[in-house]
Amino acid sequence: MASLVESGWQYLVTHFSDFQLACIGSFLLHESVFFLSGLPFIYLERQGFFSKYKIQTKNNTPAAQGKCITRLLLYHFCVNLPLMMASYPVFRAMGMRSSFPLPSWKEVSAQILFYFIIEDFVFYWGHRILHSKWLYKNVHSVHHEYATPFGLTSEYAHPAEILFLGFATIVGPALTGPHLITLWLWMVLRVLETVEAHCGYHFPWSLSNFLPLYGGADFHDYHHRLLYTKSGNYSSTFVYMDWIFGTDKGYRRLKTLKENGDMKQT
Repeated sequence: MASLVESGWQYLVTHFSDFQLACIGSFLLHESVFFLSGLPFIYLERQGFFSKYKIQTKNNTPAAQGKCITRLLLYHFCVNLPLMMASYPVFRAMGMRSSFPLPSWKEVSAQILFYFIIEDFVFYWGHRILHSKWLYKNVHSVHHEYATPFGLTSEYAHPAEILFLGFATIVGPALTGPHLITLWLWMVLRVLETVEAHCGYHFPWSLSNFLPLYGGADFHDYHHRLLYTKSGNYSSTFVYMDWIFGTDKGYRRLKTLKENGDMKQT
């Protein structure tokens, strides 16, 4: 496996410059993972497949789904791509590299764990601030246009929010100066996590059923269903920040009531 990865990486660094890999390569990888993981949930919703696992009974219209995709493409090409290109010198100055040797799996794992911890902390406070009255009305309300989220709505947001919360994703890598392959793996995991959190389905095989403190779709869907002043559940990947500061009490209470109701029925 290691030799296969090294051979593939050798081809990339031989045929493309650092700038091309870090900017264009990262952008293409992001778009591929994002749309390939998010589009199937539109199909599931339209066809009614796995409906018993759908968290909300309401469905989005094809027009609403199309609006989301159109806006996303606009934001990605006009905001995300220029931002990646503009931030390249900063990452290079902080030690990002694409050359050999490749980092060990221990180094990659340790750095990505650090990124998740940092991202959870920064995202929680940034997200909570976005739910203040003025910022919600003028910025964050764009993301909440979809009270019934589906995978692709994870990145449907005001451009200012993309910049604001995008900082949470890049601050960890900016602090460590990772190898580009570590940065790519982090980006893939982060995209898959946020798409899953917005997918609108809670399956028996959902990661939140097996991984303690992982939020997932059920946790974040609650956040989208409520008014901004009462929503809570501000966390990104892991939910310990909401637990520490008590901003998940409404969700926990509702979940307990639902579980007790299911027990009484049986």
